[in-house]
Formats: sequence, C-alpha cells, structure tokens
Amino acid sequence: MQKIGVFVCWCGSNIAATVDVKRVAEALSHENGVVYSTDYQYMCSEAGQNLIKDAIKTHGLTGVVVCSCSPRMHENTFRKACALAGINPYMVEIANIREQCSWIHKDMVQATAKAIILGKAAIAKVHLNAPLTAGTSPVKKRALVIGGGIAGIQTALDIAEAGFEVDIVEKKPTIGGKMSQIDKTFPTLDCAACILTPKMVDVAQNELINIYSYSEVSAVKGFVGNFTVTIKKKARYVKEDVCTGCGLCTEKCPQKKVPNEFNLGMDNRRAIYIPFAQAVPKVATIDPEYCTKLKTGKCGVCEKVCTAKAIDYNQKDEFIEREYGAIVVATGFNPIDLKDYDEYAYSQSPDVVTSLEFERITNAAGPTAGKLLRPSDGKHPHTIVFVQCVGSRDTSGCGKPYCSKICCMYTAKHAMLTREKYPDTEVYVFYIDVRTPGKSFDEFYRRAVEEYGVHYIKGMVGKVAPEGDKLMVQASDLIANEQLNIAADMVVLAAAIEPDKSARPLATMLTASMDTNDFFTEAHPKLRPVESPTAGVFLSGACQGPKDIPETVSQASAAASKVIGLLVKDHLTCNPCVAESNELMCNGCSACEKVCPYGAITYIDKEFRMPDRTTLVRRVASVNPAVCQGCGACTVACPSGAMDLKGFSNNQIMAEVDAICK
Repeated sequence: MQKIGVFVCWCGSNIAATVDVKRVAEALSHENGVVYSTDYQYMCSEAGQNLIKDAIKTHGLTGVVVCSCSPRMHENTFRKACALAGINPYMVEIANIREQCSWIHKDMVQATAKAIILGKAAIAKVHLNAPLTAGTSPVKKRALVIGGGIAGIQTALDIAEAGFEVDIVEKKPTIGGKMSQIDKTFPTLDCAACILTPKMVDVAQNELINIYSYSEVSAVKGFVGNFTVTIKKKARYVKEDVCTGCGLCTEKCPQKKVPNEFNLGMDNRRAIYIPFAQAVPKVATIDPEYCTKLKTGKCGVCEKVCTAKAIDYNQKDEFIEREYGAIVVATGFNPIDLKDYDEYAYSQSPDVVTSLEFERITNAAGPTAGKLLRPSDGKHPHTIVFVQCVGSRDTSGCGKPYCSKICCMYTAKHAMLTREKYPDTEVYVFYIDVRTPGKSFDEFYRRAVEEYGVHYIKGMVGKVAPEGDKLMVQASDLIANEQLNIAADMVVLAAAIEPDKSARPLATMLTASMDTNDFFTEAHPKLRPVESPTAGVFLSGACQGPKDIPETVSQASAAASKVIGLLVKDHLTCNPCVAESNELMCNGCSACEKVCPYGAITYIDKEFRMPDRTTLVRRVASVNPAVCQGCGACTVACPSGAMDLKGFSNNQIMAEVDAICK
C-alpha cells in the first residue's frame, strides 16, 4: 500500500478565504494510506517545498497529494521538489482546490466539503499510480514562421541571427504585411517604408532565411521539436529564380482593369504585376482570374516581351514538405468589413473611406501619389471628419466587443499630418474615449489638439448622408450637450481590426487554442505571453491580439528568444504519460489510428500463441511513445477498451469517480 502525504495550500487568501484548509487537512488525514497531512500558507514557496521534502524523508512517503492551484501553474514545481527528495515525479497528484473550488464558491461550508472531495479523488488516484520514466526525442534545428509581416520578419531575423535556419511562409506575393501599406508611423512620424524595407532586404539576403511567398501551410503533423509541415506553393506562372523584376511585362500587359488590392481597390493594376516597388521577392505574379492567356489561350504578350524567359504558363501548384523544431504564428490582422455599418454611407459614397484607405491616399506610392484628393472627383477636401471606434467596443453584435487599441493613435497621426500639409483643412475627430497607453503616446495626441488645432469632440456620429458633393454628418457633442451637423468633404472611419481569416483553419491544423474573437490564446497571459498552449507553437504580433508596431516588434523578438531556447537543445524530454495498447483486447479496427492527431499509432501483424498451442496472426495497434503526446483521443475512440493512457488509465479515473461518489 502507498504511504501518502497530503499538503493543503492556503494560497494566501485565494483558497483560505473560502476553504477551511485546516479542516481539509484533518479530513484527508483519515483517508486510507495517508500517513501525513498538513497545511501551509504558500506551498509553492521554498519553505513549502522544503516541508514536502522533509515529510517524504521523515515518513517514507511513496506518494504525494498537493491541494492547491491549477496543475498548469505549479505541477512541475512540486514534481521537481519530490524528485529531489527521492520520489518518482509521477507519483505526485494535484487537487485543484483554487480554480475548481474556492474561486467559484462563496459559502465556506460548501467549498470546504468540495475541497475534501477533490482531495479524496486525488488520493484514490495516487493509490493506482505507478512510477513513470520520461524518454527523449531529437529536435529539428529549423523554425517555421507563418506570416511575413513585420512580426514574422523580426522573428525570422532574430532566429537566424542565433544561427538557425528559418522558413517564412507568406500567402501574398511579397513579404511586408500591413506595414508596407502605411505611410508614417506614430509617435515618431517616421516613414514606414524607410524602416521596413531595410528589414525586408535583410531577410532576402540572409542565407539562413528562406522565403516561401505566395504560399500557404496546408498540413501540419508531429509535435514539439519534430513538426512535419506541408507548404502549398501556388503557381505564379513566373519562374522566381529567373525573373529579374525589371517590370517590362507589367508595363506591356494589355489587361489594365484589375483592382489593385495593395491600394485597396482604389486604382487598377495589370494582370501580371509586382505589388509595390520595394517588394521582396521582387518577382512578377500572374493573376489567373484576369490573365487572358490563362483563361482563353490567347494574348501571351508578357511571354513575348520577357527577355529573361521567366514566364511559364504551364506552372502548377507545388507541395513542399519540410521538418521543423518550432513554429511561430504571425498571421496578422485585417480591418473588419464595414457592410453592416451603412449608417456611415461607406457603400454609398467613395468619399467615405477607412483609415487604411486614407493611408494609401496620403502615401506617395498610393493611388493619388500622396496628394490628399477626394476619391469621387479628385478635388482637395477642406473639411474632414474622423469617426472613432467603428466596429470596436461594439455590444450590438455587428462589430467587435474589444478595443482595437491602435485606432486612437493612428487617427491622431492622420489628423496631425493633414493639418500640417494642408493648413486650410478643418479636421474633426469624434471619439468615445481617447486611449493612448504607450510611451509618448499621450503627448502625441495632445500635440494634435494643442499644436495643430484638431477639433476633438466627445460624442457619437449617428449618420452620414451624401447630399450633392457634401457628406452631411449628424453627431452629438456630449460635453457641450448639443447636436451637430457638419458638411464634410470626406469622412474617415477608424474600422476595428480582426485576425486574418487564415487564423482559424491554421489553429485547427496546429491544434492551437483561440478565443471567441479568433485571436490565438497564449499559454498564460502574464507568465507565458508568447507561447501557445500547444508545445512548440509560439505567437508573434497581432494574431494574438491588437497591437501597434513597437509592441509587435517586441513580441516578435520575445517569440524568437523562446524558439532559440528550444532549438539549442539536442533532445527534449518526452511526456511519459503516453498511450499503450492491450494487444489481447485490440480488435484491429483502426479507430484509434484515425483520431490520433500526431500519427503516433500504426498497425502491425503480430503472432499470438493460443491455449491449444497453435499460433494466430492478428492485426493490433502499436504506439510510438516518442511521437505520442498523451492527448487521450485514442482511449475514448477505442470501442474495445484496449487503449489506455499511462498516468490516466481507466482504472485510475474510475477510482477518482468512486471516491467522489462515496
């Protein structure tokens, strides 16, 4: 029989305020096999760990139950302490009496009774625990970064600087992301292209970085240290290693009416195109939806004028399989679709634009060559109204419930630059609250008001109505307590941002967690902010939540440091809580193999000796313990009950249930 020690943590007042910890320790001391039971204020502290170590040596404990917080927090802490005292770390069980008890109850009697039940369940499991030994698995010394915006670029550069190979997968023809579309950055008002393009060039010139542009991740298998990823490299119909980026084909292409997505459809491009002048890689791409040659077999002008012979109309999508030790998600964001916000006349008037469209209008490489002109008639606007929080902090169900974080600052930037370049322009900003939480951010906003004379009005815009060549803006001024009617020439909507649409299917492939808004969820919001709960998957940039450029770059470098810390290891310690098959019960149905997300289960033909001394060859499941991650999917899928999970066997779970039901 096991000799079990029980240790009940107060967790300050987190547990002790709702649970009578001394009563719990006393009640559990009478359980079968318990030879020692006590309570302590902070069991995870050094003194608390020493208490456990001393009890193990004094009482000869063979198993330990710690009634404390979630095992996600301190299970490893207690396992290490017990291992140092001579107990196998997998003879330790955590009864979560904080998150599962004290935090969800207000009545002490009820919470104490429940804490005792949780402790009894853990004790029952320890009786059936067996020592487990962790194995090791090798680490592939290569990283994958999914997304080529500033987050992906910074992550890749930092990893490569440490001497590891990195692949960047970017779904667009060039890296650069949203930052490549921006004119100036806050709060310094420096040129976005001037600070981004040198990094893009660094990526292209780094021998350890390989760029898969115009590509997507189509499948992910494996586990931390040993991921196998299939990359779909879409056909450009241009040979990347041959194209010189001269742009002659883009000048001669007769198909001129293709909406330019880089300028958000505000001008046109050719069917063969290079997104922008500083694109990396600077390689032309043929759009198969508009190319006359690919659609009808006629034309072929680009092939005729290409002196490098880079055009290949027969090119097909290519699938590449690579192995990686770590994966970084940097899929970025997009502004929300404003189709549900027609009160602002976005679909009625071309002079109602989003903030990103306004960026392109004011950009020297944009559709108006940097001149502030109205899209409808090309005239200079003299009255501009900026509307904040369009789709952000929205509880109606049309928009997003969260603050998009960057809108207040980029609106201040737009207002300031407009007043600086065009002093004859009146600028109004309607806001709910002004949120400027970064370094020098509030000072930047105050400059817009105090130095540039931007009219900040606390209030909501109710409606925008086109009347002739004007946009009649109906709004409220909450401070002055009056209704306003402004005849504007342009209206700029600060649209909420949301994760890229590729995030949800990618999360499914990575078995990564997401929140209700489709942002990737971090392993711990404070202690592990750049790690996904899925081991080996890290988060960088706005895929995890709304961020400005400085915060994005900081998180990108943090994610890179975590990846480097993983890749420097030659081997990783495996989880010994892996599945095992009872070959005598297995009927070879393949149900477990089909549900295993890691490909750890295969089937073999094995010879069995029968009672009558004959032999029988049967098809049975075989688990590769180095690949299995102990998710338990196979155990619930097995119809014959042949699959079990070490450390979480059916017998152990039923023992816990029995203890709870007594």
